[in-house]
Amino acid sequence: MLGLTERLDAYRDKGLQRQRQVREDAQSLELHCDGKARLNFCSNDYLGLANHPQVLAAFKQGIDRYGLGSGASNLVTGYTKAHAELEQQFAEFLGYERCLLFSNGYLANLSIITALFDEKSAIFADKLNHASLIDAVKLSQARSHRYAHLNSEHLHQLLLLSPSAQKLIVSDGVFSMEGSLANLPELQSLALQHQASLIIDDAHGIGVVGKNGRGLIEHYGIRPDILVCPLGKALGGYGAIVAAHAETIEALIQFSRPYIYTTALPPALAFAMQTSLSIMQKESWRREKLHDNIHYFKQHAEKLGLAFLASDTAIHSFIIGESGLATSISQALSEKGFALSAIRYPTVPLHTARLRLTLSSTHEFTHIDALLTALAESI
Repeated sequence: MLGLTERLDAYRDKGLQRQRQVREDAQSLELHCDGKARLNFCSNDYLGLANHPQVLAAFKQGIDRYGLGSGASNLVTGYTKAHAELEQQFAEFLGYERCLLFSNGYLANLSIITALFDEKSAIFADKLNHASLIDAVKLSQARSHRYAHLNSEHLHQLLLLSPSAQKLIVSDGVFSMEGSLANLPELQSLALQHQASLIIDDAHGIGVVGKNGRGLIEHYGIRPDILVCPLGKALGGYGAIVAAHAETIEALIQFSRPYIYTTALPPALAFAMQTSLSIMQKESWRREKLHDNIHYFKQHAEKLGLAFLASDTAIHSFIIGESGLATSISQALSEKGFALSAIRYPTVPLHTARLRLTLSSTHEFTHIDALLTALAESI
């Protein structure tokens, strides 16, 4: 293909080339790659459920009952009792009329926005939204307006200038590269004022934020029109739940091309996720331990003079600036026994390359101390 060599060379020259790491065992506190063990500070398994014995046992039981693959799309023969039960459990947990299970969060966001909005719509999106939301807006062909991160006044001005009859405000709940929280009360107020729909993707909030792990809807006591809850982070599995009014869910079933034409999620996974949801609710100590770790991390990072972006979540970013330097520091920390991601353009804006770390309930204070000491020595 024309130009690929030049594009790849340019990526390498700018320090943007990514390398896959081959992990050698299960998701856990320690990451084993290339024969080396490193403390894992780059996983989204916030509650340590990805390798929980009860979840694994449920998955095995699901395979015994349903086999491996679903065999077809949801609207043919791929939809099983396991899928239906998981949707119902989430509807009850989140307090919505209905829920719909998708294969992953990316597909869920593409499905919602392309099925419900079109070239006659105007969509207002936080500038730092996840790539899946950015791509979904593009594919919908709606008029796109991106407001400055968490800037409700900018959003208000954009809404005032829009002549569109159908408006949508869409935002991450917890922003994956910053750890900041969307101001859901302000977004809902503007949505009501301008007769706009509101969609929140709470991928990094569900299971983590709120006393019972219901994410931003529990933190603020507000339910947006549509809530997206991917299952690959705190719930330790795979898939995504979309919660909404019954009519909205029915519209997605009928009109969403990614939902209609994608093979259904393996039923054994849906079966296992029921156990994961149950454990997440019952074992509240996991969430409490995570929040203890977040508080300890912030307190001790400040003592060492490490200026991370402000965050009360499990996500913490340290801005380096240039991609090459961020990569070299990440590699140096890897040699010292720590897995810590260097995040670069295009995931984040140019010249804002950073070290992004995530905390989990499996970390101990001694692990955090060791990481912070190594980081202070490396920057």
